[in-house]
Amino acid sequence: MPPASPSPILRRRRLGTELRRLREAAGLTGDQVIERIGWASASKLSRLENGRSRPDPQDVRDLLDLYGADEALREELLGITQEAGDMRGWLRSFPAMTPQQRGFAELEAGCAEISEYNPVLVPGLLQTPGYARVRIASARQVGEDAGDPDADDTETQVQARLARQKLLTRGTDAPRYTVVLEEAALGGRAGPPEVLREQVIQLCELAMLPNVTLHVLPRDTPIGEWYLPPTAFSLYRFADPLDPETLAIEGGFTDVMSTEANTLNRYKVVFEWLCTAALSASDTLSWLIEATGRLTETAAPSTVAFGPATAPVQRRRRSGRLTER
Repeated sequence: MPPASPSPILRRRRLGTELRRLREAAGLTGDQVIERIGWASASKLSRLENGRSRPDPQDVRDLLDLYGADEALREELLGITQEAGDMRGWLRSFPAMTPQQRGFAELEAGCAEISEYNPVLVPGLLQTPGYARVRIASARQVGEDAGDPDADDTETQVQARLARQKLLTRGTDAPRYTVVLEEAALGGRAGPPEVLREQVIQLCELAMLPNVTLHVLPRDTPIGEWYLPPTAFSLYRFADPLDPETLAIEGGFTDVMSTEANTLNRYKVVFEWLCTAALSASDTLSWLIEATGRLTETAAPSTVAFGPATAPVQRRRRSGRLTER
C-alpha cells in the first residue's frame, strides 16, 4: 500500500523552500553563503534550495548554524532532511513502478486532496487493468515510451497504476479525490466495448467511496464563457500545510510541474468552472449506470459505445417520467 507520508522528492522541495527562506531572512546572498561555509561549488546551494539533490545532513546543519535557526526549527528541518534522503526505503512500497508512474506516485503520496481533469482519458488512479493495457499499447505505437527500459513490460506499467490506486482506499487518511471526465474519455474511440464496460462498472464502484467525487462533462456543455481547457491537469494539496501545493500539466509526451501560486490559482478557477459545467455527482452515477447498460447491449465491437451524455433528469423529462431528486 502506498505510504501516507510524503515522498522524498516532496521532502526535498519542502526543505529547499525552508532553506531559501532562512537565507533571505538572514540577508545573505548565495555567493556569501558559499564563501562563509567554504563549499567548492556554487551550484551546491542552488540544488539544495531547488530540491534537486539528496541533502547531506551535515550540509544542512552547517546552513542552519549560519542562519541562526532556533532549536525547534533545527529539529524539524533535520527530520525532513532524513526523510528526503530515504529514497530506497520509500521505493520499497512500490515494487513495480516505471519512472513516469513514480513521478505521479511521489506527488500523490501524502496528499490531502487531489483534483483532476482529463479531456480524453480516464486518469490512472481510476483505470481498470484492461483500460490501462489499451492505453499503454496505443501510446507505444507512436513511440511514447522510447528510451524507457520498462517500455516493453506492459504488466509492469499496469501494476504501477494498481499500486498507485491503493491510496484511494487506504483508510481514514485517504485523500479527497475529485475528477472531471470529459465524455470522450468513455466514448467508443477509447477502447473495445467490453473494456469500456468494465471501466464504467469500476467508476460506478469508485463513485460510491466517501472520499471520491466523479463528474462527467457532456461533450456539448459550455464551460464558463465558452472556455476550452487546452490540456489535462491535476492539482495536489498536501496533508502538511507547509508543503507547497503542486500543479501537474499532463501533455501527450511530457509532463510539467509547477508550484507557482499565480499559475495554481488560475487552474483552480478553471477546475471550479469544470465542476459547475459537469453533471452533479448523483447525475454522473446515474449516467454511468445507464452507460453500463448500453455497453452490455452492444453487439459489435465497432459500434459506438454510447451517444452524447445528457443529464438523467433531462432524459426523464422527454420520456414523460420526470421525478425530483
